[in-house]
Amino acid sequence: MSGKVPRLKRVALVAALVGLGVMAGAGNAMPGGRPTPSGQPVPRWLSLKSDEVRARQGPGLDYPILWEYRVPGLPVQVIAETAEWRKICDPEGAVAWVHRSVVSSRRSVFNASREEIAIHAGRSDTSPVRARLSPRSLVSLDACVDQWCEVRVRRLRGWLRQRAVFGAQDHALCNANRPAGTGRAER
Repeated sequence: MSGKVPRLKRVALVAALVGLGVMAGAGNAMPGGRPTPSGQPVPRWLSLKSDEVRARQGPGLDYPILWEYRVPGLPVQVIAETAEWRKICDPEGAVAWVHRSVVSSRRSVFNASREEIAIHAGRSDTSPVRARLSPRSLVSLDACVDQWCEVRVRRLRGWLRQRAVFGAQDHALCNANRPAGTGRAER
């Protein structure tokens, strides 16, 4: 029996090292340190694909529908995930679960403020203003550099401040441990 103990310890040690190697190789972890099922980082930005996306209380069809999103292209932040479901944070700070098939990796940003946002020709407040992003409007996002984001609408391209829009932040905006259905004003 004493011969089996060292062997069990070796097996346990090898299993632990393999597990650490898998976790280190994944590099993308959810809150709590578990690797993400998709292999993508959390938090990350996606957008809604269609004008009818059902937000659920939990990750499955058996969970109640909390509300329905009706804005294709709306940026949402993935704050946790399962293999098939994404826990998201929306521009109102609400948390819900949506199926992975209703989100897209196409990036967009949203003007959640009540003010217009200047879209500049370059990455400077002193560069000419090419257009203005109206309140509650969406625009496609190409990339963010030095706190400025390059955006486009049809043929127009320009830059706006990263902090001025929803959909470009580098940090999690909602707590992944918060229950779904919280953060949204009652309708």
